[in-house]
Amino acid sequence: MAITNKKKSAKDKIKIKEPDIFIWAGVNRKGKKISGELSANSINELKTQLRKQGITPSRVKKKAKPLFGLGGDKPITPMDIAVLTRQIATMLGAGVPLVQTIEMIGKGHNNGNMRKLLADIAIKLSSGIPLSDCLRDHPIYFDDLYCDLVASGEQSGALETIYGRIATYKEKAEALKSKIKKAMVYPIAVLVIAFIVTSILLIFVVPVFQDIFAGFGAELPAFTLMVIALSEFMQAYWYFGLAAFYIAFFLFKRAHRNSQKLRDNVDKNILKLPVIGDLLEKAAVARYARTLSTTFAAGVNLIDALESAAGAAGNAVFRDAILEVRAEVTSGMQMNLAMRNCNIFPDMVIQMVAIGEESGAVDDMLSKVANVYEQQVDDAVDGLTALLEPMIMAVLGVVIGGLIIAMYLPIFQIGAIV
Repeated sequence: MAITNKKKSAKDKIKIKEPDIFIWAGVNRKGKKISGELSANSINELKTQLRKQGITPSRVKKKAKPLFGLGGDKPITPMDIAVLTRQIATMLGAGVPLVQTIEMIGKGHNNGNMRKLLADIAIKLSSGIPLSDCLRDHPIYFDDLYCDLVASGEQSGALETIYGRIATYKEKAEALKSKIKKAMVYPIAVLVIAFIVTSILLIFVVPVFQDIFAGFGAELPAFTLMVIALSEFMQAYWYFGLAAFYIAFFLFKRAHRNSQKLRDNVDKNILKLPVIGDLLEKAAVARYARTLSTTFAAGVNLIDALESAAGAAGNAVFRDAILEVRAEVTSGMQMNLAMRNCNIFPDMVIQMVAIGEESGAVDDMLSKVANVYEQQVDDAVDGLTALLEPMIMAVLGVVIGGLIIAMYLPIFQIGAIV
């Protein structure tokens, strides 16, 4: 019984701290007072997120947690918004009125934050406020592209159709994001585990062998001496290394958040990486094509559609290239020629856009391009995972096997002499 209690207390200690929920109020770009709730790790991080959305915060306070941790609500994620969008599209397609749709989804949701969000939207809708304006009051969850598409659907009287396109767009975007994360997280996680295992061996296991070797009275092999020296360094200075890594990571993260120039340089250099760079290029092209196809099909004019695509590109290099295309299209140039001048878009994409412009079906061609590149990203992630698995196992084998060999070399030598 005592053992069970110890296990429970150990589990409680290693719980990961979730972001806090903050209640905020502020003024948006149009000078309108808005408020809401948002999750963040600190007040400063929350204010930074709000400013990125064009909101000037005037009041921010931490939301009180429920007694004994009961009734806590999870923060709203982009995937939650994607699911919500598909639910709205489905119910509108079934002929359910908009206000009733929002109320039904809200009442049936298991996340309290989502229930509050949908209840607020439903109340405003009932008072006659257009859905797009209701959504603009929550810019953290519904960006300008989302709201513009909804406004386009309201103006054209085809909200049901537009919501279906938005739902597809959000689902594809989240699926693409998930694939990229999978490609990045897997090797990083394995390397971190390899580093932890190696550190444990150097700090705790090697010293045991070192004490044994001290009684041999014989000269140790150079490889063994090197490993022992590395072990002594780790034992003496591991906390300095850990602190230096944490400080460097914190400073880089802060600089990356505050410096547009640094973010642009990181985006530019990451595209030069051997395998990851090619994967990110395909993902950026897929986002560009999917966003432009969705906005153009929704009736948004090409100039505004290109601006939305630039914001959704996910990489500074492609963002700047799309803005350059937008500038040249504004001056009267055909989009396929403007894209060719950028020297960044694949020939296949340019040719498909050219065919679309000639046939008057640009949105359809871009949708096909998006499908092709999303499939390529999927295949690339699977290929990358298959390629990395044996490479990582080989690295782990060399590192850990090398440490074991270094520790047993003196024992082998003594056995050979005897």
